[in-house]
Amino acid sequence: MPAAYRKLGDLPLVIPVFPLDGALLLPGGQLPLNIFEPRYLNMLDDAMSGERIIGMIQTRPSPGGKGADPQRPPLAPVGCAGRVTSFAETSDGRYLITLTGLCRFRAGDELPTRTPYRQVRADFAPYEADLREDPAGARTAADIDRLLAALRRYLDQRGLAIDWGDAQSAPSDALINSLAMALPFDPMEKQALLEAETIFERKATLTALLEIDAAGGDDDEPTSIQ
Repeated sequence: MPAAYRKLGDLPLVIPVFPLDGALLLPGGQLPLNIFEPRYLNMLDDAMSGERIIGMIQTRPSPGGKGADPQRPPLAPVGCAGRVTSFAETSDGRYLITLTGLCRFRAGDELPTRTPYRQVRADFAPYEADLREDPAGARTAADIDRLLAALRRYLDQRGLAIDWGDAQSAPSDALINSLAMALPFDPMEKQALLEAETIFERKATLTALLEIDAAGGDDDEPTSIQ
C-alpha cells in the first residue's frame, strides 16, 4: 500500500471510473490494462496529471432489461480504486498501465461532467479495513487445503498447471486474491468475489465457485492463467 494512502482522508471524494466487465481489481492486487479508447486515453491523461487514481467497476443490467444508454450502462454498486503504478505509451498511441489496488468503494452519485469518461462520488468508508497493511487475520486466513484441492480439479479439467510449490508457500491472502483476479469467472462471479467482506469470505466464495465448476465440467477450449 503506498504510504500516501493510509486513511480515508487520503482518498479523493470523486474518482473517474473505468467500467470493464470481467476485470477484477482487489486491494493490493495489480491489474495490467491496455487502454486504447479515446475517452479512456483522456481519462488516463487527466489521472496522470493528478492523483493517478482510477476506479475499476463493472456494470449491471438496467431495471426491466431495457432503456439504458449503451454508452452509459448502470454501474455495479461496488468497485475498487487503484493507483497507476506503471505507465508506458506505444507507438500507435495506446497506453499500457498497471493499476495497484488501494481500497474498494461504494459508487455514489454520478457527476454530470463535461469529460467523456464517467466520474462518481466514492464512499470508501465501508471498506476502510482495505487500507490496513495486514487486515486482521489476512495472512493466516486459512487452512487452504480445500481451496487447493478445488483448484487442482479446476485446472486439471482445463489441462493447465501451476507451480504448486509456489501456491502452497504463498501467503494465503495473496494466493486467494491473485486467483480471484486471474481465473476466468463470469462478471457476476467476479462481483461476488469483490464484494466478499473479508478474506475468509472471499476464500469461501472462491472455493465454492471452483467446486461448482469442477462438478459441472467444462466444454470450453483450455484457457491460460496470466
